[in-house]
Amino acid sequence: MHVRSFVYNAILLNMKGHLRARSMICMSNQKTRRNIGLVVLVVIIVAAVAGGYGYYLTAGSRNTAQSPATSDQAVSILGAGATFPAPLIQKWTVEYKSLYPSVTINYNPIGSGGGIQQITQKTVDFGASDAPLSDSQLQNATGLVIMPETLGGVAITYNLQSYGISNNTAINFTGDVLAAIYIGRITQWNDPAIQVLNPNLQLPKAAITAVHRSDGSGTTYAFTDYLSAVNSDWKSTVGRSTSVTWPVDKTGTGIGAKGNAGVAGTVVNTPGAIGYVDVIYAVGQHLGIGAVKNAAGNFVLPTLETIANAAASATGTPNPSDLRLHIVNAAGDQSYPIATYTYILIYREMSTQPSMNKGKAEGLAKFLWWAVHDGQKYAPDLIYAPLPQNIVSADEQLLQSLTYQGQALITR
Repeated sequence: MHVRSFVYNAILLNMKGHLRARSMICMSNQKTRRNIGLVVLVVIIVAAVAGGYGYYLTAGSRNTAQSPATSDQAVSILGAGATFPAPLIQKWTVEYKSLYPSVTINYNPIGSGGGIQQITQKTVDFGASDAPLSDSQLQNATGLVIMPETLGGVAITYNLQSYGISNNTAINFTGDVLAAIYIGRITQWNDPAIQVLNPNLQLPKAAITAVHRSDGSGTTYAFTDYLSAVNSDWKSTVGRSTSVTWPVDKTGTGIGAKGNAGVAGTVVNTPGAIGYVDVIYAVGQHLGIGAVKNAAGNFVLPTLETIANAAASATGTPNPSDLRLHIVNAAGDQSYPIATYTYILIYREMSTQPSMNKGKAEGLAKFLWWAVHDGQKYAPDLIYAPLPQNIVSADEQLLQSLTYQGQALITR
């Protein structure tokens, strides 16, 4: 049983025991009061169990009360955007539907660029992006706010199985080597710059095919953000963005693919390929996963722990009015250097969206409250790190500022 559920159930049991004892006292004194006490007991227990989620018990947090959805009115909500968090968001939609059948949430993983475009044009109810929006992007979408929803890592993947190197073998990389590969300066796996990082491996004399995203992508943003942070050449010639001009395409050693699934699939089918994807896509395709040298000089694999370490080292004190965060190349001995938050994009005043009504606005706000609380328990199984408590608290403040025609959608 999940720790939060265990604690929650224990609270309910203690509550019921306390109320039962009081009911017995009332029964011995006054029959009428006994009947009232029993009715109250039943109402409290039913409300706590069926209404649920009156208490959100996150690690190290206080109780924060808000019922996710109480209306029987059918609500259909549409979101679109990043493929990076798609497995988790889609898991959330299924779990939430099982709890609240009247709320249907559909999420279309079209990439961060597409999500930003569609929420800016107000053709979806919410967007998702792994890239924190720029000032100009926010100015083009007046009233749009962003909130972190989960943490993930960008894995460096490769396929050298046909050359005798198992996908269970972790190859070491540095930011400089990765930049040189995607610039097109390193084109062979046995290049001395790679071989010196892997003295116990006999790397093959085989061409490197550098696979990258062909669509606007927050995963690309995180990858290029990292390369810009550690390699001055990359920063000055390519930079960081959801979509960049890939030098390897000019040298003929690069190939584009759509979505995390597309990059993973291309690496699977291309001997000698290297790529960058969300960790769950690399694991799902049984690809090789590289260890990347971090700011402390250690080669670190992307795991829940090392991703969370990066967040703990780099997040600082979040500002609820601006939750755009950068955690690449974080300090710490065991911080994974290509870690990132991923974000939900919503309008603070939801009535500005043409397709929005009050019921849908309430349904979306309460779903997002659930996602950053109880929804976080589904993250680890999909290799996402649950949000740290300071980010949950900042998200709470942002969600409590959401309105429909000036009325708050989340109240306490």
